Amino acid sequence: MPPFSSLIKNPISHFTLQKHSLPFSSSTPSLLPEDKTVISTAVALLKHHRSKSRWTHLRQLFPAGFTPTQVSQITLQLRNNPHLALNYFNFTVQHSLCNHSLDSYATIIHVLARGRQKSEAQRLIQCVLGKFREAHLGGFVKYPKIFECLMRTYRVCDSAPFVFDLLVLSLLLAKRIDQAVEIERMLRTRGMFLKISTLNDLIKNVCKCVDCFVGYDLYKEIFNEGNVVANGMRVVVPNVGTFNVIMVGFYREGLVENVEEVWGEMVRRGCEANSYSFSVLMAVYCEGERMVDALRVWEEMGRKGLERDLVAYNTIIGGFCKVGEVERAEEFFREMEFDGVDGSCVTFEHLISGYCRIGDVDSALLLYKGMCRKGFRPESLTIDEVIRGLCGQNRVSEALEYLRVAVKKYDIVPKGTSYESVIKGLCQEGRMEDGLKLQAEMVGKGHEPNSEIYNSFIDGYMKQGNEEQARKLRKEMVEIHEQQVAIR
Repeated sequence: MPPFSSLIKNPISHFTLQKHSLPFSSSTPSLLPEDKTVISTAVALLKHHRSKSRWTHLRQLFPAGFTPTQVSQITLQLRNNPHLALNYFNFTVQHSLCNHSLDSYATIIHVLARGRQKSEAQRLIQCVLGKFREAHLGGFVKYPKIFECLMRTYRVCDSAPFVFDLLVLSLLLAKRIDQAVEIERMLRTRGMFLKISTLNDLIKNVCKCVDCFVGYDLYKEIFNEGNVVANGMRVVVPNVGTFNVIMVGFYREGLVENVEEVWGEMVRRGCEANSYSFSVLMAVYCEGERMVDALRVWEEMGRKGLERDLVAYNTIIGGFCKVGEVERAEEFFREMEFDGVDGSCVTFEHLISGYCRIGDVDSALLLYKGMCRKGFRPESLTIDEVIRGLCGQNRVSEALEYLRVAVKKYDIVPKGTSYESVIKGLCQEGRMEDGLKLQAEMVGKGHEPNSEIYNSFIDGYMKQGNEEQARKLRKEMVEIHEQQVAIR
């Protein structure tokens, strides 16, 4: 079967449920008499010997170490003391006392899960995923080997169901999303469901790393109306987090109608939207400059008594700044402060951008100073917008000073367009030496001069009557262009 990520064009066909033959097993391996002696001796020593000396005695009694089967059985007999079981397992790893197999890893993982030692269990799962890599042989490996092993040893270890949540989360961290999806599907066909938080993470990763439509299809497969138990109660139901991750997936792609469709699905399912849900819907409308719809969502939040948090305020402020209604944005900014919601760097960046967009650079500079007083570090995009605003009003000296202070004080690497704007202004004013110094600084920051910068210097030298220098720069610009074409 091809990998999950290759099925974007026809995701529904890939979601056909299939029966699998991996059973849970309660069988235990047959043990030789000498194995039983080793196991009973080691367990007695670990349980009853003083903690400071048990490890020394263990190495003295078993200098050749243990087999993976022996380790599994010793770990299993220590399952009521998961901390001791983990210490024993780590001891065998640290002192190379066992060439561990998937079974010995699976046993300690189950014991830790049974003892609610989630972080340690997940750490070992991540270790196994890196250590026991499957040979793909040019095809898609549906399940990692550790999954089959965990399934086989689940009952004999009296494990906890969320051990499979930990495996799926570990696969998502490793970007092995197709395997995580297949495991969820396999468990579901056997009547086992992952925790809702894990399912939401799974759908989120599919939306982000594969495709938002594939993520939506996965949601519909997991939460379809047929997923019920015998007494008619639903086994698993989506929560607001489920719908939020799907809406965010569509929002990233600018698919407004699909976000609205998911919102309608959320309402139909009887799931109450939270503040973040409203913020996502508002963001979609703000991105499309549909501020009437955005305000309608804002007011509905108020009617429902939902908290308008920083995300909500930043969304509505950013929307009004984008359409040039900065005064309205300022009203929401003042309302935010009145409500006791502290602004963030993003809040100031929205307002600075808005004022630059309408040509009010002085207001933008005042906000920039207020932003700096609050300890926020400006982004290079904000610096760029202020510089372009100043240069657009022929305030080149202010722009140059602003650029130098930003670089020195905040160690910012400005955008190439910031340098381009100031260099162009300096050349127009005939300040060729200052322009050359700034160009050298620009190259030092990793920005190569483009044709716009060359033409700015050429025009500047021509105005000064220095045709020879202008001719040299034209020749250099042509040579660089030819080199770039040859490389392509």
